[in-house]
Amino acid sequence: MRPLQTGSIAAPGFLGLNTQDSSVQLSSGFALKAQNCIIDKYGRIGARRGWVPVNTTVNTDLGSANPLQFLFEVLIPGSNVLISGGNNKLFTGTTTMTTAVVRNSTNSGNLTYTITGNHWQAAALPFGDGSAALPHAYLVQSGHEVLVFHNLSSSGHNHDGSYGFQRLGDVGTVPSGYATNTFKPNCALAAYGRIWMADIVGDRQTVYFSRLLDGSDFQGGDSGSLSLNAVFPSNDKIVGLAAHNGFLIIFGRNNIAVYGSPIDVTQLTLIDFIPNVGCIARDSIVSTGTDVIFLSDSGVRSLQRVVIEKSLPFRDLSKNVRDELILNVASETPANIKAVYYDRDAFYLLALPTTGIVYCFDTRSSLEDGAARVTTWTKIDPRAFFVNEAKELLIGKPGRIGRYSGFYDNNAVYRLEYFTNYFDMGSPTTLKILKKIGFVVIGGGGASVAVKYGFNYEDNYLSQTKVLAGGSAFEYGTAEYGLAEYFGGIIIERFVVNVTGAGSVIQMGLETDVNGNPFSIQKIDIAVKTGKTVI
Repeated sequence: MRPLQTGSIAAPGFLGLNTQDSSVQLSSGFALKAQNCIIDKYGRIGARRGWVPVNTTVNTDLGSANPLQFLFEVLIPGSNVLISGGNNKLFTGTTTMTTAVVRNSTNSGNLTYTITGNHWQAAALPFGDGSAALPHAYLVQSGHEVLVFHNLSSSGHNHDGSYGFQRLGDVGTVPSGYATNTFKPNCALAAYGRIWMADIVGDRQTVYFSRLLDGSDFQGGDSGSLSLNAVFPSNDKIVGLAAHNGFLIIFGRNNIAVYGSPIDVTQLTLIDFIPNVGCIARDSIVSTGTDVIFLSDSGVRSLQRVVIEKSLPFRDLSKNVRDELILNVASETPANIKAVYYDRDAFYLLALPTTGIVYCFDTRSSLEDGAARVTTWTKIDPRAFFVNEAKELLIGKPGRIGRYSGFYDNNAVYRLEYFTNYFDMGSPTTLKILKKIGFVVIGGGGASVAVKYGFNYEDNYLSQTKVLAGGSAFEYGTAEYGLAEYFGGIIIERFVVNVTGAGSVIQMGLETDVNGNPFSIQKIDIAVKTGKTVI
């Protein structure tokens, strides 16, 4: 009788998804499915967190069916204000959301201001703005006059006046050549002591910048404009702006321009031009502090490597899921694509609302090929992101401001699914008779875990079910009872299932409903008997 042959996957899925390469040749650290997962700081694949509602009631002007597609926090001393947008309206507040109005030029009444979309972008100088040195936030959206959220008190120098919205032209000045109702930029950036804006509908190859330390003044002092007519090809347009490492980054749809000396605008100089790669979705542009990440038509890219390495291959963070990602992006409206960097968990999230998929890119370290470790999320369906001053990740939901927290999606369970790549244990032509699969899992107290396994690239999986400690322990089929240990309040459970079936290549997976408890996979062990040679 042939002895059992054993193998282990010490850190299942820690390399993330790989749907791009030939599965049987992949390292055992890759996964073919990692749904509703993250890769934690210990390199384990585990459950993402869920979300809880922030607002206690639904604003009737928003409605429970309409998603918030814009979130931004204005840093007001002693009382920060969250601005949100949905159902063609703007709101202020968190636990209670108040419908916002736009005040007229004298702040003596309300202005008729028609909002036709929710694709706002906001920018605010962090240290205050203008002679009052009080916070101003500038909101832009294609087809809309720029809005300024600021102190509406008559003096503008005290902190006890109410804050609200007025048009930029009613508070300060719009760029020369425009009227208040004709300057309608699509993107805005607060950087280097100024507000920068670009208009993609009118003069779509010019960036306008405000006076130093006064984002409301686009005509006085050292305000001005930067033309890219001689830089970008005539058919390209500005999609978004970013600041990084002392540079101003201007993203076109198909090209990127990098300018130096943005603090002293008299010295603004083109230092690099990157052709044939651009950004296709404004709200995919996110600064991580050490890099700028964005979505191009060929995947999720790292600007840092694009700038530094120039002629060398770009750093493609989505390399291991590129074809699948590009296929999903093709069904999206670019304005609806949202992204965020959350430094507490060191991930970049890219949300595709039409497909309902969120790609989670771990940024702690790169793989050898420069790609990021990727997992996917479903069901959470964020329509906007923002990380507030308290380091909370906020998400836009229908009728709700959500906070990324806990292990329920607003009191509902969600499904974690992890599947290994196909592997042949180093012997591709030998039949393997699967006997046992062992798991070491952390957390998930009381959860019902489905262990699935299949052979020879077929999707007809066999399954065994195990209920983890913390619930009523019972087994289906021939599964064995496991051993649960408690460490620091977290359950570490080891269990083995007896299995049947045979094939030359094997795949296995684990599925469970995340039911309020954290869950991660530490290790997988398998035992097989080898059989005849199969060709």
